[in-house]
Amino acid sequence: MTILGVDPGSRVTGYGLVKCEDGEVRALGFGCIRAREKAPFSYRLKEIYEAFRKVLEVNEPDCAAVEDIFYRENVRSAFQIGHARGVILLALAQAGLPVNEYTPAEVKRSVVGSGSASKEQVRFMVQHILKLPEPPEPYDASDALAVALCHVHRMRTGG
Repeated sequence: MTILGVDPGSRVTGYGLVKCEDGEVRALGFGCIRAREKAPFSYRLKEIYEAFRKVLEVNEPDCAAVEDIFYRENVRSAFQIGHARGVILLALAQAGLPVNEYTPAEVKRSVVGSGSASKEQVRFMVQHILKLPEPPEPYDASDALAVALCHVHRMRTGG
């Protein structure tokens, strides 16, 4: 089974693909979708949507795991991330993929063991679990791989 993990953002959206096979999990790839920072917001959403559709077409995942929005003091930023999540969820629905959503704390807990783990700790554990030769860069990509690993953990534990 190929799982696409997604860390949505209004400027940078991370994605990571992992494959579960015969009890083993390995990374297939990861990267980021970068919307033009100076573009009007509606155009950034279009760029995210179109680039994400290409990721889906090229990689053909079996399911997706998407990080949910967490509380932000900056309401505008939270709304913008919500819009980015919306176009990502739309693309996933159009592709007919099952979608699982996890909070940042759930992702951190499943990968590191603590819901308050730092980005550095998450990146370190992602590299260790997936036996990657180098830490996945940038954080958006390592976070997306962590979301995919969270889903692997949920599938294995049934909860």
